[in-house]
Amino acid sequence: MTATVQSLRALLQRSTIEDHDEILKASNEVLKKSKTDIQAQHSKVVALIKLDRYDDTLRVFEDAGDALKGKAAVEYAYALYKCGRLREAAEVAAKSAGGRGAKHVEAQASYRAENFANAATIYDGLLGDEEELGNEYNDLRINTWATDAQRLWQREGDLSRARKPAREDLESFETSYNAACASLARGDLKQGEILLKRAKELCKTSEDLSPEEKESELLPIAIQQLYSLVIQGKLEEAEEIVEEISLDNIVEKSTARIAQNNILITQHQNINPYILHKKFHEAPEPEGSDTFFKFQSDTLEANSHALDLQVQKYDGVIRSTAKALARRPYPSTNPHDNLLSIYNAAARVRGETNQKAIQELRSLLDRRPKDIGLVLTIVQLYAGEGNTTSAVNVLESSLRSLEESISESDQAVRYNPGLVSVLIALYQREGRKSHIKTELAKAASFWRKQSSEQQPSSLLRAAAASLLHSSDPADLAISQELFSTLRKKNPADKFALAGYVASYATSDLQKVQKELNILPRSQDLVSDIDITALESAGVPQSQASLAANAAVIAGARKRAAKEQQNARAKKRIRKSRLPKDYDPSKKPDPERWLPLRDRSSYRPKGRKGKQRAADRTQGGIVNEKVEAEKQKAATGGGSTLAKKKKGKR
Repeated sequence: MTATVQSLRALLQRSTIEDHDEILKASNEVLKKSKTDIQAQHSKVVALIKLDRYDDTLRVFEDAGDALKGKAAVEYAYALYKCGRLREAAEVAAKSAGGRGAKHVEAQASYRAENFANAATIYDGLLGDEEELGNEYNDLRINTWATDAQRLWQREGDLSRARKPAREDLESFETSYNAACASLARGDLKQGEILLKRAKELCKTSEDLSPEEKESELLPIAIQQLYSLVIQGKLEEAEEIVEEISLDNIVEKSTARIAQNNILITQHQNINPYILHKKFHEAPEPEGSDTFFKFQSDTLEANSHALDLQVQKYDGVIRSTAKALARRPYPSTNPHDNLLSIYNAAARVRGETNQKAIQELRSLLDRRPKDIGLVLTIVQLYAGEGNTTSAVNVLESSLRSLEESISESDQAVRYNPGLVSVLIALYQREGRKSHIKTELAKAASFWRKQSSEQQPSSLLRAAAASLLHSSDPADLAISQELFSTLRKKNPADKFALAGYVASYATSDLQKVQKELNILPRSQDLVSDIDITALESAGVPQSQASLAANAAVIAGARKRAAKEQQNARAKKRIRKSRLPKDYDPSKKPDPERWLPLRDRSSYRPKGRKGKQRAADRTQGGIVNEKVEAEKQKAATGGGSTLAKKKKGKR
C-alpha cells in the first residue's frame, strides 16, 4: 500500500500534460486497495478534468463525499461549471479558499449564469499591476471587456457611460473583438465594424496562433461582422462575409445556430419562405454547458415566430405565444414578453393592419387591458394611419387602469420610462404641452418615492427640465428636488449642475452661488462662434414657422396643380361640343344657361307678348281689372275660365 502511494507521488512529480491517462490508471490502482485515499481521489479528479471528462469527475466527487469536495473545492466548482450547473459552481467557488483560481471560476460561472454584475465586480477586484500579473493581466482585460459587452446587450447600467477602448485594447484581437461587441451592443455600428476589421487583421497576422487556431478564432469574428452588416443594411458586403463562414467547421452548436440564423437573414429575400422555415429549424440545438445567453435565445424564438407567420402557421403561433405568456408576469415591461404579445396579435389578425384588424385587437384589449405589448401594437397601428388621437386614447385608457390598481408592480409598469416616453411623444405630435408637463410631474413624483437604485435618471432629467419652465411654485420645487437628486447620483453631471443652479436662481441665488462660480461663463461658451457667419446664414425658423411655411407652400402647390388641371380640362374640350359661332376671343354670355324669356336681353314680340312682359315686371303699373279677374279665377268665382267644356261622354 505504501509503495503504491509512493509510486503515485513519484509519477505525479514527473507528470506532463501528455500523461493524464497514466495518472488516472495509477489513481484507480490505489483506490482499488483504499477507496478513501483522498490524495488518490484528488489526483483522479484532476486527471479527469484534464481529459475533459467532467461528468465522470462529478461522479467521483459525489461518491467520495464532503471531504474531497472541501479539499478540491476549485476542481469541484470547475466541474460543476463545465456540466452547466452554473449557480452551484459560483456558490462553491465563492465559499472555497482557493485564492485567485477560485475567483476566476466564480467569475466565469457568474458570467455564464448571466450574473454579469457579480462577474464584473470579481474581475475589477482581480485586476492589478500588469507586471505583477503577467499573462493573467491580458486574460483579465479580455474577460472584463466581454462582461461589459454582455451588460450592454442586457441593458444593464447606463449606456452613455460605457467605457471606450484604449490603445492597449487595440493591440490584441481578443480585446478588439470584445470592444467591438460592446460597441454593437451600445448601438455604435460604425465603431463596431471598424473594431471587427481590426480584430480580424490582428488575428490573421498573429504569430502565436497556428493556421488551425486562426481559422477557429476567425469564425466568431466573421459571424459578428455578418450581424453588423445586416443591421446596417449592407447586404452585398454581408454576402461576401457569408463565403468566409463554414458551418461544418464550427464546433459549438450554439455558435453554429447563430451563424446559420445570420446567414438566412441575408438570403431571406431570395428564398421561398417555406424553404427558409425548413432550413431555420434544421440547425441542431446546443446541449449541456453550450447554451445561449437569454438575449440570444429570445431573438431566435422571435425569428421562429416571424417565420411561422410567413408560412401562415397562425394557429400555432397563437397557441405557443399564449402558452409562453401564461408563464410570464402580467403586466410586464420585459421586451421579450411584449414581443410575444405582438406576435400573438399579428397571428390573430393574420398579419393585417387595416381598420378591421384594429377593431379586432381592441376587442381583445378589452379582455386583456394590461397587456402592454398589445397596447403598443394598437398604438402603432393608429399612429401609422395618422390617427394620433385614437392612439392617445388607447394608451391613456390602459395606463389609467394600471394607475388605479393597488398593486405596486402595476404602478411600476404604469410609470415605466419607456411607456411614459411613448405617451409624451404622442402628446408632442398633437401639441399638448400642458399634458406633457403633467405626465412628467406624475412620473417624477412616483419615482422620487422609490430607492435611488430604482430611479431612472433619464426620466428624472426630462421631468426636471420640463418643470423648470413652469410658473407654478410647486412644480419649481419639484424641479429643485430632482436636480438635487441627480447631482448626488453623479456630481460630474454638468446638466444636473446647470439645472440645479437654474432652479434656484430666481428664488434663492445665494444658495447656488458656489455652483454658479463653477459653471463656465457665457462669454467663454460663445467665444469661438463667428457672429458674421451666423448673420449671413440668417435666423433659423421655429417649428411653428416652418410648419406655417410648409402649409403655404403646400397651398401654393395645390393651387398651381388646380390651375394646371383646369388648363388641361380646357384643352380637352372637343370641337364637336362647341357652338358653331364659338369665338374664343369673346367672353361667353353669363346668362346663357337661363331660359330665353328670363334673360335681361329678352324683348317679346307683339302686343300680347309685351303685355305679359309688362305684367311680370316688378315695380310696374298694376292693371286692377286684370288682377281682379285672376283672383276670381283662382278662387272659383264662376268665371267662364273655370268651366269645363262639354264634350262627348
